[in-house]
Amino acid sequence: MTQRHAISTDNAPAAIGAYSQAVRHGSSVYISGQIPIDPATQNVIEGDARAQIDQVFKNVEALAQAAGGSLDDVVKVMVYLTDLGDFPIVNEAMERYFAKPYPARAAIGVASLPKGVSVEVEAIMSVPD
Repeated sequence: MTQRHAISTDNAPAAIGAYSQAVRHGSSVYISGQIPIDPATQNVIEGDARAQIDQVFKNVEALAQAAGGSLDDVVKVMVYLTDLGDFPIVNEAMERYFAKPYPARAAIGVASLPKGVSVEVEAIMSVPD
């Protein structure tokens, strides 16, 4: 039976609750929702939606690397936005961070997110055993 293993790195924000930064089960890695926190300071970054979205994908990338893979191994991305008007900025960021074929994606409008941020992204990746 395959067991799950927590994955953590100082290059992504520390968990701010009862969860792991990421969990690996077999070849699947589940990256917890990342918000625009600077891992060095553990504070929400300042800046507009573009800066926040960029930081979120940097955090996802750090966790992908800590899991022994890269963003090329991401198969699904779930994006939560407090303003769906920021959706084109997410598309631009994904074109910078991911290569074709792009991962499957869902984008969901939400009323609010932790710490008052405008974006949260979680991801699922598949890495070799």
